[in-house]
Parts: sequence; C-alpha cells; structure tokens
Amino acid sequence: MTDEPRIFSGIRATGDKTLGNYSGGYRQYVATQEQGEAFFCIVDLHSITTPIEPDDLREYTLSGAAMLFATGLDPDRSTVFAQSHVVAHAEAAWLLSAATSFGELRRMTQFKEKSEGQDFVSAGLFTYPVLMAGDILLYQTDIVPIGDDQRQHVELTRDVAERFNQRYGETFTVPRGVYPEEGARIKNLQEPERLMSTTRGAPQGVVRMVDEPDVIRKKFKTAVTDSEREIRHDPEAKPGISNLLEIMSVATGDPVAELERRYDGAGYGRFKEDVGEAVVALLSPIQDRYRELRADERELQRLLAVGAEKARRASEPTLEAMYERMGFVKAEAGRLFGAARPRGL
Repeated sequence: MTDEPRIFSGIRATGDKTLGNYSGGYRQYVATQEQGEAFFCIVDLHSITTPIEPDDLREYTLSGAAMLFATGLDPDRSTVFAQSHVVAHAEAAWLLSAATSFGELRRMTQFKEKSEGQDFVSAGLFTYPVLMAGDILLYQTDIVPIGDDQRQHVELTRDVAERFNQRYGETFTVPRGVYPEEGARIKNLQEPERLMSTTRGAPQGVVRMVDEPDVIRKKFKTAVTDSEREIRHDPEAKPGISNLLEIMSVATGDPVAELERRYDGAGYGRFKEDVGEAVVALLSPIQDRYRELRADERELQRLLAVGAEKARRASEPTLEAMYERMGFVKAEAGRLFGAARPRGL
C-alpha cells in the first residue's frame, strides 16, 4: 500500500446512464483519480436487488465499463473492475451485517423509495447498503467521490466502520464522502422536482449519455421553466431554471453565479438552446470514445480482468484481518475459511 490516499466509488450496472450520472459520478471519478490510489467498481451485485434480465445485466456491465473509460478513467492510473469478479465484496458484506442494525437499514431513504408500490421487494434491496459498506471499507478507503443521493449510505458506512473498530479492534479507515459542489443532483427536465433517472419521471426529461445531438437539443428546447423571464438560481421558486443553470455549470465548468450574470436579460429561449449546445459539446467526444470501446468487447473484458486482479490483491489483507479479528479459525494452509475461493472471472 502506498502513502497516497485511497479512493473508491462504484456505479450500478443498470439502465442507460444519464447526465445525472455524469454530474454526480463520472466527472468526480476523473477528477479524483489524480489525487491518490483509485478504485472504481461496476457494482453488478447491487444490480440484482431489483428485477433485471440476465442478458441486460451482462450488457449493462460491459457498457458500464466502456462508459467509465470513455469519460476519462485511465486504466494505468485507476483500478476499474466488476464487483462480482472480486468475491471479497460478498464475503465482507456478510461479515459487516453483524455490525449493522435492522433499524439503520430500515431508515434508508432509497429503500423506501424503490420499494414503494412494488409487489415483490427483495431482501437484497434492504441489505445492499451493507454490501456498499463492504465495497468501500475493503480498500481502506479515505475518499468516496459520489452523488449527493448516496450521502446517507456513506454515513451508514462510516457508522458501521466505527462500530466494527470499537467491537473488534482498529480494522478500517473511516472514509469521507466527497460530493460535487455544483450539479450534485441533476433533475428531470420535464419534472424538476424529480432526479434525472431512467426508472422514474418523464422520459422526455431524461438526457442519456448516448443520446444523439439533435435529441439532446430537442429535450433542452422543451425543458420546463416558469412564467417569468429572469434567469437566476432559486431551487424553491424556480426549480426548472435552477436545474438548467446547474447543468450548464457542469457542462462548461463555469460557476452558476457567472452564468446568471452572463444571461441576465437574455430570455429563456436562448438560454435553453445554449444549455443544449453545451451538453452536446460535452458528450460528443465521450460518445465517440464509448462507441470505440463498446465495439471491442474482448479488450473491455481484458481491462476488467486486469482491474479485478489488482482489486483482489488490494482487498485481501482487509478481508483476512476481518476474519481474524472476529475470531474465525484459519485453515491448515494458513489461509482463512474460503481459501479455495474462486477467482471470479
């Protein structure tokens, strides 16, 4: 292990990725990979907590890997891998469940939202914050770059780490979440009270990372605003315009305050067109690189295999420490129970 800070984050292998995923995830990953020893994971085990077809899981895993690299992750700088390829994640989740309470999991907002109105709610949907805690803690993570919607889960991870350390001795680094200052929670263009998601809300208000330029332009031209003409950031009174200002800030890197000054008196029509063009300019090179990567499936699998091997080596000392400190008996060969664990790929 180096003296650099450890960085970890993950993204689900479900659905088409959106501008919201870019704002809350991808752009942070690229920025933080330069700050330390970085691990980025396609959390395919999380993906089965809600119904998903096997062919879709495979497709979303590979397309998720392609998008991570297309948005700027460097396989020579960062460790990029699929969660299921490193079985330590599933083992750590079971061990950490002993340090997580039912009440803590019951209070998770995302569980309440995703289970609402569903006929079948899997136990995995309830317990997956423990798996997420294991993902993070296995790597002695210092920094978790993540979207604001995951703040509650990072706080749970911190609580679980502290409880485990108190009960079994110092084992984990207690991580801290890092959230984007601008564009932390990009909203649906048609329903700015909702997050931009492919599972809920008006489809016309969702900007997908792979949308064609003209599709993107049309979605922004028809974005919901209000009956005024003033372009100012006021999420309570002007949610639509505030959302567009945050998107423009994400796409251009310019602060919201500067954008307010630039578009003072410009009117909504021009502003919406400019936001659309800024997003097209942002996504076009990403889309080109994504298509190149997605066309070479063998290379994608090779990159994931390399990442998985690096992740196994990095996570193994923590997993062994967990077993030892909890009192599990070692196998004769000096390895813990599970010594013959499959290597995943």
